[in-house]
Order: sequence, then structure tokens, then C-alpha cells
Amino acid sequence: MERPRHRSHGDYSTNVALQLAKSAGLPARAVAEVLAPLVSAAAGVAKAEVAGPGFLNITLESAAIGTLARDIVLAGDAYGRTDRLGGLRLNLEFVSANPTGPVHIGGARWAVVGDVLARLLEAAGANVSREYYFNDAGVQIDRFARSLLAAAQGSAVPEDGYSGAYIEEIAAAVLRRQPAALGLPESEALAVFRTEGTALMFDEIKTSLAAFGTRFDVYFNEKDLHDRGDLDAAVARLREGGHVFEDEGAVWLRTTDFGDDKDRVLVKSDRSWTYFTADCAYYLNKRSRGFERVVIMLGADHAGYVGRMRAMVACFGDDPDTHLEILIGQLVNLVKDGEPVRMSKRAGTVLTLDDLVEAVGVNAARYALARASVDAMIDLDIDLLTRQSNDNPVYYVQYAHTRPCAVQRRAEEAGIEKGAPQDFDPSLLTHEREADLLGMLAGFPQVVATAATLREPHRVAHYLEQLAGAYHRFYDACRVLPRAGEDPDDLTRARLWLTHASRLVLRNGLQMLGVSAPERM
Repeated sequence: MERPRHRSHGDYSTNVALQLAKSAGLPARAVAEVLAPLVSAAAGVAKAEVAGPGFLNITLESAAIGTLARDIVLAGDAYGRTDRLGGLRLNLEFVSANPTGPVHIGGARWAVVGDVLARLLEAAGANVSREYYFNDAGVQIDRFARSLLAAAQGSAVPEDGYSGAYIEEIAAAVLRRQPAALGLPESEALAVFRTEGTALMFDEIKTSLAAFGTRFDVYFNEKDLHDRGDLDAAVARLREGGHVFEDEGAVWLRTTDFGDDKDRVLVKSDRSWTYFTADCAYYLNKRSRGFERVVIMLGADHAGYVGRMRAMVACFGDDPDTHLEILIGQLVNLVKDGEPVRMSKRAGTVLTLDDLVEAVGVNAARYALARASVDAMIDLDIDLLTRQSNDNPVYYVQYAHTRPCAVQRRAEEAGIEKGAPQDFDPSLLTHEREADLLGMLAGFPQVVATAATLREPHRVAHYLEQLAGAYHRFYDACRVLPRAGEDPDDLTRARLWLTHASRLVLRNGLQMLGVSAPERM
């Protein structure tokens, strides 16, 4: 079943006759001609007509269409939620930026898409745990600590270190916590700057994400995997499966047996762990916590990880198509006056989440990042996203929400109520613009379920823009409240139900994107 693009084709169209034709041993159009009178006789259906090679175009009675307005109002926040994913236990890992600097603008994209996807998955019935993998082990943290120590000493940043005003800020904050750090031997001083600096940086990351409306259920420390011996346990499990071998003093995982382009090192010849071994232990940890599916969001520069991760899952005896899902996102550029913005005030050449928020605000940033497909590179236009006009998509949708709010306020001020549910007469909503609007409202649960199933949050944003257009056209064509001197009638009350339903769906959709639904603008 789908909504036809043209109202002349009815309220719904179905290709069921084409699907049944082969098993029925009849031409699809003949099957459709058998079905048409049966569908036409169903309650709430005005007519069902055969079209083309065997499509059925179904037109509902106005009362059947209009009833939806009442159903939406009574459902409230629950409208749009389904059980499509039936309680699936899912671990969703996203952002997971190294705690060596602020979240960059690419991480901001995942902060939005991951957060919105989690909301959509829950709305579709899944049980979702939002997780941030805190990479607090490895050489990048050593480089971070050396950079902080150099900044505290007033020395040049190491050649392989991190630079930017934030390094000096964090170094100064470490000294406020540990004023005697610079008097310690270098190894001890580095340990202080490593521990304190990483904690301070991660606190800043958490603060930025929270201010951006992105929350996590779990912050998982990589260091815990090392401290608990989880990497040894993961290698032992892989060895038991017969997938581990040794060569040139190193320990390898035979991932080529499962489609990887080359085998992967687990333990280097110097007996140190590889990052991949921590990935193995981390996946096993997630599965041991009862998650049926592990979803990981990665940037475009990590596209090469997919093959090795899928092979690793197979080595553990799991099905990569069932238990693992990796989403790859493309880059984000910030544009002003038609030119890319490249410099950050705090992080040097890397633009940060905070830079984005400062430029356009939380709502515009979240909406703009959510409305683009993650597999497409996007340019965020500062000038457009700060403009209060209909060509700014977030303004267009938010403004659409304010209009039914204003109608409801004026109704309350005039003492006009929409009445009890049993007094609502849906058969009065016969105007073409009312039918168009009801049709759009009817599609919301399917849009949410599809966006969750396909992992495509941008579908919700595009739907809201279409719904906003349908509401604006209804508002312009159908007077809701009576003019001065006129009394409200049943049509007034019916349209108040439709107005209320429109406000709820716009609000529910914006909430799924983590964007505010203002009542006044």
C-alpha cells in the first residue's frame, strides 16, 4: 500500500493484484477486477478502481479519513510509534572520538545522526543502548600527554603532538589541579598529564555533547578491557575456534577465511596489542551483555574497517549479517559567503562541534545534519541556516508548528473548544486541502518505521517539510475559527481537531530529531 502522488488516483494504491497474478494463473488486471468490488464493499471505502496493468486505486469515505485526526489527538506522544522492530536488543555506538581534542564537525554529524537514529529505533520498538567508546589506551593518549606537558613547560609541541589553544587551556587546568606536576620526574609528570588531561578533555567532550542534545547510556573505557584481561580472553576464544596462527613472532587472526583482504595482527612481535585486538574484545563484551545486534557508526576514513570487522564477527561464530552493522558517514563542510570555513578558534585547522553551534545554533545544526543522507558529503551554509525564511528548512518546519499553536491559543481566548471525542464529526472534513493534510498525517508512523529500519533519519526531516507544506496550504485555504460575529459550528470543531492533530505530529517529528518545537516565533 502506498500514497499516490496525485489525489486523482485515490487515497491509497496497491499492487497486490500484480503480486497475486502468477499464483492465480490470471492476468494481473483480471485479478484486480475481481478484487475491486470486494475492496469497494469494505467499511470506510468509497470506491476501488482498477488502473493500468492491475493496480487498485482506493478512495476512502471522508468520515473514514477524518477519523484519523481524533485518533492522533488521543494517541498524543505515542502517535508514530510502532512495534516494527519487536524489542530487538541493539547496541548503538557512535561519536567515540578520541579524548585528545574537542569533537570535530564530522563527529558532530554522528552526534546528531546517532542520537536521532536511537530515538527512531526506540519509536519502532527496539531496545537501544547508546554507547560511547572512550579510547583511553594507546599511543594517541601518549602523544596527547606529551603535548600537554610541553605546553605547561612553555616548550614547542612535539612533532607528532596535538596543537591548538585547547591544549594550552587543558595544560593550565591540569596545573591548577596538580600544581606540583612540573617538579616531578618526566615519566611521573607525563603520567599526571595523561590521567588529568584525559579526564578534563573527556569532561569537555561530554559537556559539548550534552549541550548539543546528545546523550549516552554507557561510556565504555577501552582501558577497562586491558585491565580486566579481556583482550587475552578474546584471543583465547579465537584460538579455540582455530582461527589464530603465529608467524614472524606475531599472533595473527586468519580473517581472509571470511572475506577480508588480508589477515590481521592481534599481537605484534614486540608482544604489544594492536587496536584490532581491542576491537575484538569490545565486540565480545557487547555480545556478552546480551545485545543481539551491534551497530557501529564510523567516518569515511574508516571504510576499510568493514571487511575486517565482519570477518572478526564470523571468527567468533556469529553471523555478520545478523549481529553486526557498520554505518559509514561522509564529511561535513561549513560554508559562509559561499566559501568553506576551515579555521577553528580553539582547535586550529579542525572545526569543532562548538564552532558549529556557535555559528548556527543547536536546532539549525541538528536539523541540517539530520536531513542529509549519511552517505552524502554535505555543505552546511551558515547564511542559510541562520536566515528566518522559508528557504531555511528548520525555520520552515518550526514555523509550521507555531501556526496551529496560534490557532489553538486564539480558540482558547475566544472560549471555543473542539469538544468531546464522541462529538467530533469527521465527515465534515471534505475540503481537498483537508484530505491532503490528513493523508500526510496518516503517513507518519510508516515514515518513522522505515527510517528506523533503513537507518535513514533524513526521511523524517523530509517528511516534516512535506507535512509543513500541507499544513500551510490547509491554513491558507480552510478557515478554522469563525469571523467576528459568527458562531462556531461543527465544522469549526472538526477543524480544531485537525489543527490539534497537525501540531502533535509536527511536534513528535521534531522531537525525534531532537529539535525544539516552538509555540511562538
